[in-house]
Amino acid sequence: MGVVGVLALQGSFNEHIAALRRLGVKGVEIRKPEQLQTISSLIIPGGESTTMAKLAEFHNLFPALREFVQMGKPVWGTCAGLIFLANKAVGQKEGGQELVGGLDCTVHRNYFGSQIQSFEAELVVPELASKEGGPETFRGVFIRAPAVLDVGPEVEVLADYPIPSNKVLYSSSAVEIEEESAVPETKVIVAVKQGKLLGTAFHPELTADTRWHSYFLKMASELGEETSNALVAVSEAASSSDPQTKYDLPIFR
Repeated sequence: MGVVGVLALQGSFNEHIAALRRLGVKGVEIRKPEQLQTISSLIIPGGESTTMAKLAEFHNLFPALREFVQMGKPVWGTCAGLIFLANKAVGQKEGGQELVGGLDCTVHRNYFGSQIQSFEAELVVPELASKEGGPETFRGVFIRAPAVLDVGPEVEVLADYPIPSNKVLYSSSAVEIEEESAVPETKVIVAVKQGKLLGTAFHPELTADTRWHSYFLKMASELGEETSNALVAVSEAASSSDPQTKYDLPIFR
């Protein structure tokens, strides 16, 4: 298996590295453009997306990150990382922020509100359960979370979340849409996949359930049978044979 990098500018990169370690995989912290040449896949963690973007710009990382994506290397973005990977982002601060792009989708930054409106929810994840076993649901941790408003034809939706009909679905300084008739959908997308790119609006690294990390590792490499079986064994051990198993926070032991 190739080397897995975790962008370590700000946010929950340590938690991602800990989750990889629980699967027997060493994650490498990435802070400089030249370090991207030493890895075969990358995780962009959650954090404060504007701060991460400013730090990435300061270290001149954006050109190298875009090249990494364009080369078809596997990249997974969680929360702020999802915003980085989107081709378009709305609901941003004045002036916006630079994006890496690659995922053919529109993301609403801080869709679910401020820090105090953070929440946890059981998400139905049939693709994840099919590939990794365990429960049919995953405990999503949403912290000032974004959401995907629309996706292109090549994007696979892996999870969505039901919303109240009066929830603001799009807002900017010029317009705000909140009528049910304006956007009739009753669910918002929170996990997507396009080729070798994976995006989740929530934080799998903040739970004890490592199935998303195992899923990405299998996406990230043409695994040999031995490695694949090892990941399956670890994932199944973590998820238990009981389909109703719940995964409790915190992950720190």
